[in-house]
Amino acid sequence: MSEAEDRKPEPLPPHRTLTSYYDADPERSEYVFDLFNKTAHHYDTIERLFGNGGLLYRRWSMRLNGLKPGMRALDVATGTGNVIVGSAKIVGPTGQVFGCDPNPGMLREARRKFSGPLTRGVAQELPFKTDTFDFLSMGIALRHVSDLKATFGEYYRVLKPGGRLWILEGHVATSKVGHALTRFVWGKLIPGLTKLSTGSEEAKLLMDYYWDTVEQCVPPEQIVGALDAAGFQDARVRVTVPGAFCEYKGQKPPRAG
Repeated sequence: MSEAEDRKPEPLPPHRTLTSYYDADPERSEYVFDLFNKTAHHYDTIERLFGNGGLLYRRWSMRLNGLKPGMRALDVATGTGNVIVGSAKIVGPTGQVFGCDPNPGMLREARRKFSGPLTRGVAQELPFKTDTFDFLSMGIALRHVSDLKATFGEYYRVLKPGGRLWILEGHVATSKVGHALTRFVWGKLIPGLTKLSTGSEEAKLLMDYYWDTVEQCVPPEQIVGALDAAGFQDARVRVTVPGAFCEYKGQKPPRAG
């Protein structure tokens, strides 16, 4: 091992190896890629199960957390493009929104509704220049990166000084009753409704995987600690819908003077 490799920090996976889906952590990225590629055409159907309420909430929250007209914004793991369509409305004609996703199936679906720039790439190796964006968003996808430290380092790099980060993620209630209720809704009811509405076992598997990754995700304080370590100011987490969603936020320090 070289001296540079010896100094490289230990990666921080967002959750433990889930051997019921893949055998070892190096296989995780390939498994997630294949699963999302096969189910991309079902994704909007799944969103409609929630009345598209999650999409409306994301647009409202991004505006509340600093997305403004004229900004240049990046949406990572953009999926089928629903969020960037809303972001583009917020930044208006004087701004610009970029979507980035590793999955060609998702990008094909996004292109059906979004005419702006879409780029294939992964969160931990973003294909953008340093100090490019005023705002960076990621919705319900942090659990699918391979390394939280590398991901947050990239987010910090591509944001301009003073740029803001907003991440929406799944949340598990901490009480026994709340946890049990959350497990029933997200682990049983929603996968069942997904199978009923799509007729697809793979779409149901996607929602099974969703719950297992949320339940096994590292604690919120560890994620906030990784944001702090990456250099973000005022890194914090806020539970927005108990047993469903939380938000992680931070800001790249403004340039001195």
